[in-house]
Amino acid sequence: MKNKIIWGAFLCFIASVSWGAMFPVANSAFKNIDPFYFTLIRYVSVTLLLVIILWFKEGSQAFRFEKRGLSLWFFGTMAFVVYNLFIFWGQDLMGQPGTMVASISEAMMPMISIVIVWMISRHKPHGFTLTCVFTAFVGVMLVITKGDLRTFLTATDDIVPSLLIFIAVIGWVIYTMGGNRFSEWSALRYSTLSCLLGTFTACIVVFFVTLTGYISVPTIDTLQVVTPHMLFMIVFPGIIALVGWNVGVRILSPLNGLLFINFVPVTTLVISYIQGYQLTIFDYIGTVFIIAALLGNNIFLRIQQKRKDEAHQYKKHSMQPSV
Repeated sequence: MKNKIIWGAFLCFIASVSWGAMFPVANSAFKNIDPFYFTLIRYVSVTLLLVIILWFKEGSQAFRFEKRGLSLWFFGTMAFVVYNLFIFWGQDLMGQPGTMVASISEAMMPMISIVIVWMISRHKPHGFTLTCVFTAFVGVMLVITKGDLRTFLTATDDIVPSLLIFIAVIGWVIYTMGGNRFSEWSALRYSTLSCLLGTFTACIVVFFVTLTGYISVPTIDTLQVVTPHMLFMIVFPGIIALVGWNVGVRILSPLNGLLFINFVPVTTLVISYIQGYQLTIFDYIGTVFIIAALLGNNIFLRIQQKRKDEAHQYKKHSMQPSV
């Protein structure tokens, strides 16, 4: 049991660090290739590898949609079109600062999921949780605006990319929540089939965007230059992070798994610093706000869960007939 928990923690850690590293890596690649084809080539490769792995591990029967193809397509589109295309598009439009903005926004996912559940269930979260959500939001705004909100609101060049990144993050949250509807499937099966349908949709989107002339098909020389970036993105943030995170969370529980999201902005900060990016005090403060909010809410939820378990045990014990 202990070894299984260690394995789950390792998978979540590798996934989070990989996600944190992918934004600086992508920023470097965008000097030579647009985010649309970069993302498409990456996930076409990931899809092919996942299909091969799923075929050998679970056989041809694992590719049956079981009359749930529309749901798979929807959640796959949220992840591999809305999230993957929009977050890198927004990052590229914003330039170098987009690296930290994208990373910080991704670390907001647990807080965004709380708001979405609140909107769907109409059940208001505890006041402390809402305070953590607000704290995390302040952290994001500090990184995005660099402490100058007025200039940000008047600069449409920053608002549009920020909106794209925000929509992208919501897309991944919806995809993650959708995994609960396929809990009887293996993490590999859900990851593969949703990736297959989502990437197919991404192919159609990129095809039509290419027809508009906004982007163009990359040349062989371009592909050779970005090959190292592409290999990293395929192996780590692609296959290992995608499947490893789903497996790790199932082992540790979502509550424990969410703790590892803290490594996303920290990893981005470290790599950006090494690359020579001039980080501002607002980047550091904003990251601290996000991490404090995540840790605070996680600890609070643990205390709440412990109290519920103790109350349940007390009730169960009190209902037992005395001898």
